[in-house]
Amino acid sequence: MFTEQANRIFSQVIDDYHRWDDVDHPAANPYPAGSIEHLLYIKNWIDTVQWHLEDIIRDPQIDPAEALKIKRRIDASNQERTDMVEYIDSYLLDKYREVAPLSDARINTETPAWAIDRLSILALKIYHMRQETLRRDVDETHRTACRKKLDVLLTQQRDLSTAIEELLEDIAAGRKYMKTYKQMKMYNDPALNPVLYASK
Repeated sequence: MFTEQANRIFSQVIDDYHRWDDVDHPAANPYPAGSIEHLLYIKNWIDTVQWHLEDIIRDPQIDPAEALKIKRRIDASNQERTDMVEYIDSYLLDKYREVAPLSDARINTETPAWAIDRLSILALKIYHMRQETLRRDVDETHRTACRKKLDVLLTQQRDLSTAIEELLEDIAAGRKYMKTYKQMKMYNDPALNPVLYASK
């Protein structure tokens, strides 16, 4: 199943990252360029680095200049994340290009890759919530609360994986069709962000 593969790769990426636990460490993608595995690895690596940048920027003692640098890095990461979602959707569009939608085919509320994006973030939530259940510097109340949250996250992962599988099956059978839109990120565009174009 596609989501089994995706969840396995996401776990691999998170483990790879935590060998170094360094937002500046380069990714060592083991999968061949152009493969869906390669795209999934990059996607989750971007998400994992950004997760830790979000942690760093919330340090109450952070130097304001450093915080601004990280905020701009997060903005750039968000653009990379969006680009990777679009690459994954392009891969899937090409995969199903020969499928003729049925006359009553329906469009989905989101593309497969945006659902995969949520699956990638869930993998990070699961990893870090599991770490909370293993902490020894907190009391049992904290660990118990985190175990309950972990159970919910694991259920959510199973449900989302099922929904993605069903969506892909529907697309392959022509019951649903894919339609993608280029994401219109405005805050990074000097022609669209009024703060940026007013400063010219």
